[in-house]
Amino acid sequence: MAASVRSEAGKGLVFLLSLLLLLLATSAKSHATEQIAPPNPDPRLSLHEGFVDERSCASCHSDQAAAFAKSHHAKAMALADDTTVRGDFDNARFEHDGIVTNFTRREGRFFVKAEGPDGKEGEFEVKYTFAYEPLQQYLADIGGGRLQALDIAWDTAKRQWFWLGNESPARPGSTYHWTGPFYRWNRTCIDCHSTDPQANFQPATNEYKSSYVATSIGCQSCHGPGAKHLVWAQSGNAPSANTDPGLWKVDATACFACHARRSRLLSGYEAGKPFLDYFSPALLREDLYFPDGQILDEVFEYGSFQQSKMARAGVTCLDCHRPHDTGLKVKGNALCTQCHAEIRSERFVKQDPSGRFDTPDHTHHAVGSAGAQCANCHMPERTYMKVDPRRDHSFVIPRPDLSTALGTPNACTTCHAGKDNTWAAETMDTWYGADWRKRPTIAHAFGDNANDNQRTVEALRQLVNDHGQAGIVRGSAIARMSRVGGTDVAADIRAASVDADPLVRLGAAEAAANIPPERRLEAIGDLLSDNTRAVRVAAATALGSTPADLFGNRRGSFEAAVDDLRAYVVANADVAEAQGNYGFFLFGLRRGADAEIAFKRAISLDPTLEGSHVNLAEFYRAIGQNDSSEQTYAKAVYQFPEQADLRYGHGLALVRKKALNDAIVEFGEAVRLDAGSSRYKTTLAVALDAAGRTTEALDKLDGWAFANADADITGLALQYSLKLQRLPDALRFAERMAELHPQDQKIAELLEQLRDATNQK
Repeated sequence: MAASVRSEAGKGLVFLLSLLLLLLATSAKSHATEQIAPPNPDPRLSLHEGFVDERSCASCHSDQAAAFAKSHHAKAMALADDTTVRGDFDNARFEHDGIVTNFTRREGRFFVKAEGPDGKEGEFEVKYTFAYEPLQQYLADIGGGRLQALDIAWDTAKRQWFWLGNESPARPGSTYHWTGPFYRWNRTCIDCHSTDPQANFQPATNEYKSSYVATSIGCQSCHGPGAKHLVWAQSGNAPSANTDPGLWKVDATACFACHARRSRLLSGYEAGKPFLDYFSPALLREDLYFPDGQILDEVFEYGSFQQSKMARAGVTCLDCHRPHDTGLKVKGNALCTQCHAEIRSERFVKQDPSGRFDTPDHTHHAVGSAGAQCANCHMPERTYMKVDPRRDHSFVIPRPDLSTALGTPNACTTCHAGKDNTWAAETMDTWYGADWRKRPTIAHAFGDNANDNQRTVEALRQLVNDHGQAGIVRGSAIARMSRVGGTDVAADIRAASVDADPLVRLGAAEAAANIPPERRLEAIGDLLSDNTRAVRVAAATALGSTPADLFGNRRGSFEAAVDDLRAYVVANADVAEAQGNYGFFLFGLRRGADAEIAFKRAISLDPTLEGSHVNLAEFYRAIGQNDSSEQTYAKAVYQFPEQADLRYGHGLALVRKKALNDAIVEFGEAVRLDAGSSRYKTTLAVALDAAGRTTEALDKLDGWAFANADADITGLALQYSLKLQRLPDALRFAERMAELHPQDQKIAELLEQLRDATNQK
């Protein structure tokens, strides 16, 4: 019942009204169900244990249901019919890169004629719509219970088809072809577009028997299973502070499970359960975030918002977003001035958000203009899926000076497209003075690409030890520290492993995988019994190669953490990468037979993922089965002749079999396919030299050495020119090496000797 009714009536009247309205609503629901039941019910609908039919919720909560029906959440997925399909299926034709796709409808059903997994044109029925705007995708049935998201989507604003890809189209049936694993709804999308979705993957057949409680996101997605609540509602008991309504009280963690870049650790997540027990969020990696923490890849909102001062002050998603229709609670700058007002809010004890911000004195833009909008400066947009702009939630302050140094985006030049970063920075100097340039930022640590590793480590160490920073920043900093060579950070990892913030401990567990194996147990051994599953799984993964006799009294904790890791593997039974990683873990445990099964399982899940073939081949190499290693590479090369890493790996396998001439052919192919790899080039040169073809090797190195500033190639060219007594060539290469390493005394001495020998003083 509405709060206003409860506040104006006595308890007895509330009880009678509640019971009467409940009975009336239940009766109305019964009639409605009988008369408007869908003629073609979704075959994947299933009332999972603890859940109820979503229509039961609307019988009592009609206002909330009406608001929710308007949201994009309610339209996240739907059966394809005339009321839900927004794209043009009236014999529409779309072509990209010579690939033609046709969209048609017949008798209320929707079809797409497209390139199938076998490379031949086939017709597939579109079963569901996926999302609503600014784009709508479509799920087609390709058999085996697999629903595949088409890589051609409908732009709802421009009302036209467009291709979601960026580079050359993927090969039919491969990972990134629309029929491949990446676009598989059951594997990639299922967690977040339906209510209590269960993939129900069948490993024996590689098929799915997926089901869900509601086709789209529903009430129970955020409130949790409703069966107990329905029993409570039908009991007739008057609401009171002492009764349990059978539902979890929604808070912001309900949003995290879907609005985060994360890995699934365990199946069966329900609203109210601990996020970090079911998911492991991605930290601030270089491929996901800019050095200052702004969004780069498609990371959604969790990772950026966790960095913000607002999150640390206790602000949640529901402070800005209405929970049911998901719109903003207030329009424009009024959303921000809920807290950032002239009078300090009593809500924030440790933070003071007060001040005069919604004025030209602060914005330096005219009132009402785009530049005067808080969100445009502090939540700049980045477009994903070509048409979907999303705002950054780290609430950064524009730093055009960092954009120049580190390539980070800033709102100034994003809006003023004709201006550069220098103009923006100088303009800010006139507004605020130059002190804004000295403002501390995580970018100075995460963006330091200098050769001084010690300086980088120290900057990251300061972040880890700064408890005023967000946990995700500190956890990311310790993980990054471990990847910077030249410094032993085991003691730092150990200190981070006892931090109160689970994200810092997660970073420590991930960092341990990058230090010598003999140092790991001391650094993170206690994390095996951490109270957070994400941390335990990361710790078990890092400690997998630790000899059993070293665990001591931690042995039981390790076995329990391994059980958590196995649950992760089961929850991702259809993910080739997860099975491959598990293979490495098993190999570390010296369980070779099980590791081989895992590596082969990864290949069966995605035969076109070349990394899985490399893993199996390298596994065979590691256990001394060189013939099996070479055969595995040869088979993969036959399937994927244009993959440089497979050619290179096969070449190394042939060297081990003493088939040097065949290996040289493969190394040559690797160089042809990836001309930018100095490793491939130097390996080819070494192989040529080993085959007695040193002159040929030097000729190739000579052509490569001056095409780019590569010390490895130039150094090898210097070595071979000396071997062949081609002193003028050696002098050229020595001079080049001196340019690349001006402080190297040995190179300087060699250069002088060569000048003497060639009379080039």
